[in-house]
Amino acid sequence: MLTSSFAYRIAMSSLLPNDQVGTDEAIKIGFLAPLSGDVSSWGLPGLNGCRLWQDWLNQAGGLLIGARRYPVEIVPFDCGYDADRAMAGARHLVQSENVKLLMMLGGDTLTKARRFLTENKVLTSTLLPSDLSPDTRYLISPSEVHPLYNVTGVDWLARNHQSVRRVALCSQKDALGLPSIATYRAAFEAAGINVVKDVLYDPDNISVADIVQPMLDTKPDLICWCTSYTPMVNEMTEYAHAQGYDGKIMSCTLDDYQRLVARTSMEFMEGTIFQFPDFDDPKLARNSTFVNKPSTFFKEYNTRYPGTWSAVSWEYVAILDIWQAAVEKVASVHPVSVMATMKQMDPVTHAFGPARWWGESVFGIDNALIGDWPVVTIQSGKARITEFVSISDWLDKHEKLFRHHMKQMGQLWQQRIENPEQMATAIFG
Repeated sequence: MLTSSFAYRIAMSSLLPNDQVGTDEAIKIGFLAPLSGDVSSWGLPGLNGCRLWQDWLNQAGGLLIGARRYPVEIVPFDCGYDADRAMAGARHLVQSENVKLLMMLGGDTLTKARRFLTENKVLTSTLLPSDLSPDTRYLISPSEVHPLYNVTGVDWLARNHQSVRRVALCSQKDALGLPSIATYRAAFEAAGINVVKDVLYDPDNISVADIVQPMLDTKPDLICWCTSYTPMVNEMTEYAHAQGYDGKIMSCTLDDYQRLVARTSMEFMEGTIFQFPDFDDPKLARNSTFVNKPSTFFKEYNTRYPGTWSAVSWEYVAILDIWQAAVEKVASVHPVSVMATMKQMDPVTHAFGPARWWGESVFGIDNALIGDWPVVTIQSGKARITEFVSISDWLDKHEKLFRHHMKQMGQLWQQRIENPEQMATAIFG
């Protein structure tokens, strides 16, 4: 059983004799994600966190494989949010850099690279379990289970704010937005909350007013941005504020929420619900996380990369932690061996405690880790965890409902692989 955190293992290694043979040959890890453009807040901060992890590990002697320690090197490639650039990046990182793990945001950037990565048995991670299928045997989602964790926010809302009966949703029409709006629909139906409006929009060709005003016109108790991109979340929130909206707000992410508090008001943002905590949160100090002292990671990150903390600043690092534990147990970086070792951990500890592999009923393969996930609210201008909610418990009750809504949006693995063009036509017209 491998449950010790990265920080704990580093601390212990510093107390033991370092008599392993060292080497200058670096183990390379690919980072293929948007480092520029509208989706960069879900890529670049993750690279920052990985560089911090790399430095910590190398300062402690490196990756222990058998009797030798190896330095690690994070090799980035900026794909924007473009499938062709992602394909070129995958080829470069695998064929030229010989990376032993490839970390991706996923979604539309994975589409063209999927077959290449599978045929070359590249151990690849995604933040989107909706990328998974039985054909992607070496693709895992061990850190973020977007958008499944969003059910926890809705579950908490229903139990704590029973006056919320009407909700308006929106999200963009892409591989991030479609499974997100399907998940929120399932979660609100399970909670008995009526969806009075939902808007699927083209992120490249619509005004904020055209999205938000029809939502506000339905007089909802709650407006939910689902998994809209950070710039859009900011603009839509400011628009709602300018129109005098006084209900509740929910969003998957709320990166740079301090900016929104400053540009609207503390009162307007109070109680906004999302899913990603700051790592100086007191409740993380009492929870099993991938770092022994989350506040230390948060402080050093913000010192080194001020103003860039986002939902993904820690998520790729959490993947690296699980990968490192498996590599050091099996004494190999061979993708098949590492993958098998990961799957044999029982339980495996993800960012917020013990988790289990899941996904066959919806994604066709049990390559997603699910466990507890935090529900975060804005309290007096600061993000604070209100509760950890079990994704597993929600699925035990509502998995069929989740599957139903994913099917309606064409997001089951059979639909995405067998007839993607027909499903896109059915959804978008």
